[in-house]
Amino acid sequence: MKCAIYGAGSLGTVLGAYMTKNGVPVELVNRNAAHVEALRKSGAHITGTVDMTVPVKAIFPNEMEGPYNVIFLMTKQLHNAEVVAFLKPLLSDSGVIVTLQNGIPEPGIAEIIGEERTIGCVVEWGATLSKPGECVLTSEPDSLSFHMGGMKGISIDKLNEVKSLLEKMCPVYIEDNLIGARWSKLLINATYSGLGTALGGTFGDVSGKKLPRKVAVRCMKECIDVGHASGAEFAPVQGKDITKLFYYKSPVKRAISELLVPIAMKKHVNIVPSMLQDIRNGKPCEIGAINGVVSEFGRKYGVPTPINDKIAEVVRKEESGELKPEPENIRFFEEFLK
Repeated sequence: MKCAIYGAGSLGTVLGAYMTKNGVPVELVNRNAAHVEALRKSGAHITGTVDMTVPVKAIFPNEMEGPYNVIFLMTKQLHNAEVVAFLKPLLSDSGVIVTLQNGIPEPGIAEIIGEERTIGCVVEWGATLSKPGECVLTSEPDSLSFHMGGMKGISIDKLNEVKSLLEKMCPVYIEDNLIGARWSKLLINATYSGLGTALGGTFGDVSGKKLPRKVAVRCMKECIDVGHASGAEFAPVQGKDITKLFYYKSPVKRAISELLVPIAMKKHVNIVPSMLQDIRNGKPCEIGAINGVVSEFGRKYGVPTPINDKIAEVVRKEESGELKPEPENIRFFEEFLK
């Protein structure tokens, strides 16, 4: 079986290291010359909650030679139309693209390659690229998981085939409710990655401080209201029903939800939002595919999303240099706490 990880940045490098270490040859594809050369010279060095160095095969996109049975797509969504069109002819006749991207990318990918070749996968862990060839795994080893599902036409055999590859790293759960799993991950990203980027901090900076935690709970409620309005049934996250934990209709339940936030996120406090990493590196981030998606669905279904709107507004100003990602940006959300 021929496999590739396209967009092997922080998450992709970690996944590629685990797959390679556990006996599955996989190509790590990236455009970053310094990162590719470091991987070729010294292997993938994974630190943080683990410490390992694994020799890997790293290549540039123009060095890809199909046909590939499985391509794991881990780039930002900003250029999906172009990227997926490039990858399409490199797939084997029965080959699939497995998108591990944020947001809800499957429909757009399926428009290009077909539903029968599109698998979605939610990543329940975090990592940071600390320097070329070196990534920091920021989630605890016992909290790592994938949640995967296929679009119409994907056979259970194909899902199990991909599952066996991802299991070289951590547990994989096949979801009958792929859209529900996507909405659950979107809620987490909109809240902790979106708000964390706005405030220039980690997931722990959102969950561990009083005012950000209050905003976070309100952000989650917006996401749940919008998801339900769209017909989505939120899937459990690592066995926890997030709607029961964090949805509220009264001040008392809201206060309880605020108390639960640091407990729920205790194994992921060190995650640095990928959007914040992008902004710090002078790159555009995918705020439109995260909080922007919540706002878009909110407008479509008539559900107000002031918190998500404000997060997107602040992050876009950070992208343009008008604002710095810093804790003081909490001031932009104080009006929602009155």
